[in-house]
Amino acid sequence: MTNTNITNFRKNIFGYINQAIEYNDVINVSTKAGNAVILSEADYNGLMETLYLSSDPKVKEEIVEGLRTPLEECVDESEVSW
Repeated sequence: MTNTNITNFRKNIFGYINQAIEYNDVINVSTKAGNAVILSEADYNGLMETLYLSSDPKVKEEIVEGLRTPLEECVDESEVSW
């Protein structure tokens, strides 16, 4: 995460936005009124998808169950015929 103030952000807006897009960096811009966060559209969409999936209790439980499954119990991709 990169922290900057509004004055520096104004001077280098293109560079900061490019940094967010190219390097998936999160830019925290501080102002007298509070802070704002700049992130790439891809990162934003990923966060929204995660929130959406987490909001469905059944999907969330399936994800948690998958995380708890030991690796040796997972299906070997070479054994799956598509």
